[in-house]
Amino acid sequence: MSLMAIRQWIRMGNGLTWLPAVAVGILLVGCSSTQKGEVSVVDRTHSGASSAPQRQPVTSGQYRVQRGDTLYSIAFRFGWDWKALAARNGIPAPYVIRPGQIIRFDGRSRQAAPSTVATASTTNPKTGSSSSRPPVPAQQPAVRPQPVPQKPVATAPSSKPSVSTTRSAAGWVWPASGPLIGRFSSNGSLNKGIDIAGELGQPVLAASDGSVVYAGSGLRGYGELVIIKHSDTYVSAYGHNRRLLVREGQQVKVGQTIAEMGSTGTDRVKLHFEIRRQGKPVDPLQYLPRR
Repeated sequence: MSLMAIRQWIRMGNGLTWLPAVAVGILLVGCSSTQKGEVSVVDRTHSGASSAPQRQPVTSGQYRVQRGDTLYSIAFRFGWDWKALAARNGIPAPYVIRPGQIIRFDGRSRQAAPSTVATASTTNPKTGSSSSRPPVPAQQPAVRPQPVPQKPVATAPSSKPSVSTTRSAAGWVWPASGPLIGRFSSNGSLNKGIDIAGELGQPVLAASDGSVVYAGSGLRGYGELVIIKHSDTYVSAYGHNRRLLVREGQQVKVGQTIAEMGSTGTDRVKLHFEIRRQGKPVDPLQYLPRR
């Protein structure tokens, strides 16, 4: 309310004639602050939350591929199904991407994957991750990465609880033992998976058979992260690990130890676990066996 309006109300006797000057001053200050105030904008892509930056797929702009990215990690970060993102950018199987390549989300231009690699930066054809190699002609068969022998996790039965490998009807197992401290939320700004508390170094297990398509710390808010592709429909993610025990391209079996629980990217020791169906987060408790 402006000063002129208040004075007019006072002259008209509309209930404000008893207001002292101090009260009028407070009203004026309140009006002034409302007019000059600014609305803050929160950038969730740079928050420390364990949930993914976007729930709905990003449908505008573009992303420049960085070293270490895979098609799967980019799709996971921006809320896309990896097959749809590949189709949007004209990237055929085996979904090769390279550092510096532009991934578009608006579909204005489609990029075909290069028939040959013109620089020393190439991409693992199995996982789509970037690495440094000599140029390889397109007609030459790609060399498949050899699985790395899994490093055993030193566990002490008295201090680290065992993990149940009982499968659900859909074939999933719990990725870690411990109390459930965070549940899935259908609200796009909240948790996109579940959080399981545990002890530092506790085993983290693959929740189903699959192939590791990302292993690293490039996705803000997830710390040391493993993403496993189980089928053309499902992927699962395991965040905040202390140490990763698998690498991209490695085949894993259900119940296999893939990492050690930690607190990277968060404020306590826990596992953040997600299941995504065609790129969209779903409630893991609908897939895991009942405890």
